[in-house]
Order: sequence, then C-alpha cells, then structure tokens
Amino acid sequence: MAKNKCPECPKCLPGWLVQFGDLMSLLLTFFILLLSMAVMDKQKVEEYFDIMKKAMGFIDASTDVETQSDAYSTQESSSDSQDSNSSSENSFDSTAQDVAQVVQELNSSQNAESQEVKLEKGKNEFVLDIPSSIMFEEGQYELTNASAKVFISKIARVIRTMPQTFNIEIIGHTDTNRILNSAIPRDAWDISALRSISVVKELIKNKIDPSILKVSAYGSYHPKSDVASDNRRVEMRFFSQDNQQDILNKENFFDRLE
Repeated sequence: MAKNKCPECPKCLPGWLVQFGDLMSLLLTFFILLLSMAVMDKQKVEEYFDIMKKAMGFIDASTDVETQSDAYSTQESSSDSQDSNSSSENSFDSTAQDVAQVVQELNSSQNAESQEVKLEKGKNEFVLDIPSSIMFEEGQYELTNASAKVFISKIARVIRTMPQTFNIEIIGHTDTNRILNSAIPRDAWDISALRSISVVKELIKNKIDPSILKVSAYGSYHPKSDVASDNRRVEMRFFSQDNQQDILNKENFFDRLE
C-alpha cells in the first residue's frame, strides 16, 4: 500500500511578532508598577471633583436637595433684588428731577411775595410742600385756581412716566383746628381732608391711576413751624411701594408688649 502524504503545515508566525508581544507585556507590567508606587493627593482630587460638580451643575451628595435649592434661590433672589433696587433708585432720581423742574417753573412764575413750593428729598421718597395760598382761597377747599390746575397737570404728566412701584399720598394741613359750623366743613380738619380730596380728584382728571393715590389729613396736628402761614399747606408725598410695605411689616409697639 502506498503511504499517505503528510499535508503541508502552515507557516509559523513571524519572529518580530513574538518580540513585539513580549515588549507590550513588559510595558504593561512597567506601568502597573508605576501606578502601584504612585502617591495620590486626596485633597487635590476632592477639590478637582468639587469644581467639576459645580461647573456641571451636579448636586452635592452630602447636602439634601431642598437645602441646596433654597441656597440657590436665595442667591438668585438677592442678585435680582439688587438689580431691581438699582433700577428703582434710578427711576426715583429721574422722577425727582422732573418734578423739581416743574416746581422751579411754578416758583419762577409766582410773585416775589408769594410762598414757594419746596421739594424735600428723603430715602426712597420725596415730598412736595405746597402752600395752601397757591392752591386754594382763604378757608376754601375747592380747587378753582387756574395756575394750580396747570401745575397739577404738569405734575400728572411726570407721574404718568413713573413706574408702578411708586405711590402718591396727598396730605392736607391747617394752622388751627377751630370750630366753624355744624355742617361740613365743620372744622379745619375737615378742610384739610377736603383739600386733599380736591387735589386727588384733579390728578384723576389728568389720567392718574386712582390705585396709586392716597388721601391723608392731619389738620393742625403736624405743624412744621411756629408761623401759621407755613403750616397751611398741602403735601404730595411720592414714595416707593416696597419701602412702604417694609415699614408696615415692622414690629409695632403693640407687638412688643406681648
């Protein structure tokens, strides 16, 4: 019988590939040894991860979600309040300057013997001190003076450009609280209230929103000097609504008694 031929064996791998494999194994072993001997700074690694969490908006696991949300909201609200306060102050200053210009025009048109309108500026508010002789006749409360109506119309023009965060309080004052008669106006206190109402109604006629207007009357109980003519006046107080709300929220005398 004839012997079967042995099939040809496949060629062996090239010699360079074996050496390359040995080199890769040595390099892997070398890097493993380097890593095992390396010393890692734990503090720097933690700082790095904290920076990455803040940059990517991750929530810190050591703090609950509600606490972090409140802290973030507080930061946002504080920045927003600063921006709104800055904007409100700019609007306040601009309005005060416009009103001061109208006051200057009125004072320049008055006689030398007449009393002048004064502008008193405070924190987040300013007050127009208007002598009653400019607005009303002696003992009267109806607004019939043409120049006074023109003055109020110019003030109303400025008011219409004011932001809605500002309110206006019209305050009436007299020199004495003498009794007049049994019908209205019964005394000077009634006159101070009716004069405030007359000014408010004139502002409403000039398209001023009634919701930002307030009427007050003090009669003779808030004098500013010993001169009677100085105390007969009508004040227009421009104030910030937010500032007024802060005052109302403060603890009053009766709360401290509890």
